[in-house]
Amino acid sequence: QVQLVESGGGSVQAGGSLRLSCAAAADTYRTSCMGWFREAPGKQRQGVAGIHTNYGITYYDDSIKGRFTISRDDAKNTVYLQMDRLRPEDTAMYHCASSPRPCVLEAPERYPNWGQGTQVTVSG
Repeated sequence: QVQLVESGGGSVQAGGSLRLSCAAAADTYRTSCMGWFREAPGKQRQGVAGIHTNYGITYYDDSIKGRFTISRDDAKNTVYLQMDRLRPEDTAMYHCASSPRPCVLEAPERYPNWGQGTQVTVSG
């Protein structure tokens, strides 16, 4: 059963915006943390943002703080990543992941469920 499905990626110019969505199965969504991670060629997987689905507490990596916003819609079991003022260095495959444990963006191994990812390409 597919538990996490991302959408919303695409190609934009630097300074542009994109909104990523992650639709989760209900039992997956009820886990403690829904996170966004990204992988760029030649780089390690990086935690970008996370949200505690029970309390709404959010977490951000310093590299995107002030530009990206994570939010959730409990009625749709969906988590969003609003990305503004995009930079070429934001180019990566973005994955949604879920964990029954508290959000720790530095530890992707704590997230047992992963989506297939959606590509974000920023040019300019």
